[in-house]
Amino acid sequence: MIEVRALSHRVAEAQILSDVSIQIPKGGIVALVGPNGAGKSTLMSLVARLMPIQQGRITVDELVIGQSDDKALARRLAILPQTVHAASRLTIRDLVGFGRYPYHRGRPTPQDHSRVDDALSVFDLTQMAERTLDTLSGGQRQRAFVAMTYVQDTDYVLLDEPLNNLDLAASRALMIRLRELADRKGRTIIIVLHDINFATAYADRIVVLKNGRIQADGPPKTVVTTELIEGVFETDAQLRMIDGRPVVLA
Repeated sequence: MIEVRALSHRVAEAQILSDVSIQIPKGGIVALVGPNGAGKSTLMSLVARLMPIQQGRITVDELVIGQSDDKALARRLAILPQTVHAASRLTIRDLVGFGRYPYHRGRPTPQDHSRVDDALSVFDLTQMAERTLDTLSGGQRQRAFVAMTYVQDTDYVLLDEPLNNLDLAASRALMIRLRELADRKGRTIIIVLHDINFATAYADRIVVLKNGRIQADGPPKTVVTTELIEGVFETDAQLRMIDGRPVVLA
């Protein structure tokens, strides 16, 4: 379980998070949604230990972020931030292989190579494994980066806006794969999404933030309401139930 207790964070004079508490048990997909500036990426970055905790406490199972060994945490929790820099001439296989570093520390074993092969297969990258990143489409590159995160073999996978710059087909294909990982592999996937309809379609649980505070938390059917759309997203977009799930109409 990931447990966040009384988490607050400031940047200069701006209060980004205020007294955020949440528990995320193992298994399933949790979507973080909310308007721009809600604090979603900051919350994700603090859980992923990409920035120091100013106030509050975060634990990943029995490990306390900021106190526990980073090597141990790297085997429990993997993160794909919004922006990832990688050499354009790097091959997909080499990129995905970086995800095994917490285990081999620069000396990959046959087991590490096997795990990379599995990740390439899971994300349908095997046939293009020797292609370099500069030859890929946006959707292919993003699949490669998610595969690099997946191959880290952690119980918890954090993805910060992985659908950015992807078209509808690529976004849908990636979400389907993530759903399969949660269902078949038992991974816990925490994902920041801008499109609430992807959240209602694929997530088991939606956590809604605004102005650094949690506004709603629960299954899509109970969380996504007309009142939420109007109050949090400040729009009068219509809401419909389609195939048992809420859909926000443009």
